[in-house]
Amino acid sequence: MLDRAKRKVEARLQEYYADFMRADFLKLPVMAAYERYYCRRDKLLAGQTEPFILSTGRAPLETFTEIKPLVENPDYQAQRQKCLAGLHDGMIDTPIIEVINAFNQLPFCFTLQCCYGHFVYEGQDDPHNLEPLPQTDTIARMEYRIAYIALCIENSDLGRLLLDALKGIADIDPENIQLGCAEWFWERQLNSYALQVEPDRFKFEDKAILDYQEALKIEKIRNEFFVQLKELLQKPQWREKPD
Repeated sequence: MLDRAKRKVEARLQEYYADFMRADFLKLPVMAAYERYYCRRDKLLAGQTEPFILSTGRAPLETFTEIKPLVENPDYQAQRQKCLAGLHDGMIDTPIIEVINAFNQLPFCFTLQCCYGHFVYEGQDDPHNLEPLPQTDTIARMEYRIAYIALCIENSDLGRLLLDALKGIADIDPENIQLGCAEWFWERQLNSYALQVEPDRFKFEDKAILDYQEALKIEKIRNEFFVQLKELLQKPQWREKPD
C-alpha cells in the first residue's frame, strides 16, 4: 500500500516537472541550496540536479530495454543548449570530468546524467567515495553504486557513428557493461541512452551488493571503461564530416 502511494506521488511530480531542465530546477530555492552544498564538496550526487530526476539516484531503470534506433527530434538543439546551461566541473565526479566535457564538446550529443561508480563498505560509508578498493581480507561484501553515463544523441550521420561506437564499448564485456534505453527517460528525452558498468544480473538496479572479489573485478572493468571512452572521444573522426 505504501509503495502504491509512493508511486502515485512520484507520477504526479514527474508530470508536474516534465518540462523542467537543470536550469529550471536550480531556480527552486531548495534545489539551489542543495546544489551549492554539493558543489562545495565537489561531488555530483548521481544526477540529482540533472533533467527529469525527482528522487535520489538515477531515473528508474525498471524499464531498461534494448537499444532503440535514432528518430527525428526537431527540438534537439534547444534541448541541448538548455540541458548544458549551468553545467560545471563541480557537478561531476572528479575522475570523469574530462570524459564528460569531451562528450559535451561534440555538437551531436550531450550528457544527461553520469556517475563514476562508488563502493560503500564497512569502514567506508561515504556514498561518494572515489578511493580505490583496499587490498584486504577483512571485507566480505559491499555495496556498489553503479558507474554509468546517460546521454542524448542527435539523429545525424555523426550521431549514428557515435551510437555504433558506444555499442562497441559495451561489447568489450557484455556480462558487465550494458548499453540500452530506459523507457521513462525516452518518453521525456528522445534518443537517450544509458551506458553502464554493472553485472548483468543487476542491470535494472542502480546499486548492487557484491562480494569482495567481484567488486575488485568490477572496479577494474569500470576503470578500463572510462579509459576506453576517453580514447574513443579523442579520435579525429568526431571532428570530421562523414562522407
